[in-house]
Formats: sequence, structure tokens, C-alpha cells
Amino acid sequence: MALTGRGRKPMSEINVVPYIDVMLVLLIIFMVTAPLLTQGVKVDLPDAHAPAIDPAELQNRPPLVLSVDRQGRLYLNQGERLEEPLEDSMIEARVAAVLRNAPGLPVFVKGDRDVPYGRVVEAMVLLQGAGAQKVGFLTDPVNIRGAR
Repeated sequence: MALTGRGRKPMSEINVVPYIDVMLVLLIIFMVTAPLLTQGVKVDLPDAHAPAIDPAELQNRPPLVLSVDRQGRLYLNQGERLEEPLEDSMIEARVAAVLRNAPGLPVFVKGDRDVPYGRVVEAMVLLQGAGAQKVGFLTDPVNIRGAR
């Protein structure tokens, strides 16, 4: 290090003021966004052009399917009377029991096209409350032109 001017030593301190400014801005951003991250239902949605589920994966253990009809009634593909709608509390209890015995079991929601979106979200919250880690959606396959 060379001396400058009249025998002055070079300044060897780091100016930390810009780093403190950046830290404070990041702190404010995280404080504002943190409450937004805790709301909502955790769902792993497939891409629009996702491939179909491989039937070979589901042969050993059929998935758990919660169906929501047009009127918002819930049906589960487990139990004796599959054609009878179940109450929300019954759905949660049955799904919890099934997932205790088979923790990695795939869970899907099959909602009618005309069912209110809020009812599908309520069904997903029931599944999440029963212990489902990931929830997928079942849909009808669409051809290239987009017709059903």
C-alpha cells in the first residue's frame, strides 16, 4: 500500500452503511410477505400439459379419491356404501384412518365442473386436516383441439 499525499495512510475500513440499508429493506419485505405465506391450502398442482398418471403405479394400492358432486356433496371411494354422500366430519375421520394405515397413499379430489370453487377448497382442507400431505386433481382427458 502506498502512502498518499502528505504521509496519510490509506483508509482500510469497510463502509457498512449500504449493507445496513439493504438489510432493513429486506426485513421490511419479509415482514410484509410473511403473513401472506401462511394462508391457503397446500396443493401440488400438475402443469396444464402434465402426463397422465401411470396405471402401473396405482395397481398395488388404489388412490384415495374424494368426489364433489354438483350440489357440493362429498363421496369417498372407501367404505361400504360408495354411492351415499358423507358428512364432512365423517370424511375427515375416514381419511385419517386410511392414511394412518397407508401414509404414502395418493390422494385426489374429483370435482364436478359446476361445483362452487369454495366447496372444493373446503374438501381439500378436510383432506389436509386428516393428514394428506399432497392432494392432486382428477380431470377428464382433453384432446388436441380442446374438446371434451
